[in-house]
Order: sequence, then structure tokens, then C-alpha cells
Amino acid sequence: MADKENKTEEDEVMEYDDLVKFINKSSYRVNVLKDLSDGDVKMPRDIAVDCNILPNHISNVLTQLRELDLLECINPEYRKGRLYRLTDDGKNIIKDLK
Repeated sequence: MADKENKTEEDEVMEYDDLVKFINKSSYRVNVLKDLSDGDVKMPRDIAVDCNILPNHISNVLTQLRELDLLECINPEYRKGRLYRLTDDGKNIIKDLK
């Protein structure tokens, strides 16, 4: 198994393709990324309403996308009123989504 430091460009392409496939498997993930694609900064409840996602599901979707470094919380110290936006990686991946 190759070290992380010894990844080739081909390995990175495969990882990118796998990431796109993973995101495309969930309309929730796709819709959240597309909703934030215009550069807006939004709170979870606004994203949920825009994407027609139940509030109890939006937290899981945001956590998944944040762990993949596709979006970021710009005020993580707040318990309520957190704001989310796309990262550069999140902006780049949108063109390859369904």
C-alpha cells in the first residue's frame, strides 16, 4: 500500500472520482452543495428549507460535507446560528455533480 506522501496523480484522480460518486449517491449532498454554489453563507435551517431536507437530516449532511472539506463552518464556536459556505474544493466539485 502506498504512503500518502507517495500518491501519484492517478491516485488523486481516482479519489476525486470516488468522491464525486459518493456525493452523487445522495440527492441531499448534491442539493446542499448546489444551494451554496452561488457563494452565499447560510444557516442550516435555511439550507434545509432551500433543499427541501428535514431539519433532523441537515446536520448529518453538513457534517459529512465538512469532513470531506467541501464546506466549512465559519463560526464553529457558536452553538446556534452557525454559518456554512463552500470551500474551494466544494466549488470545484460542483461542475461534476448530477
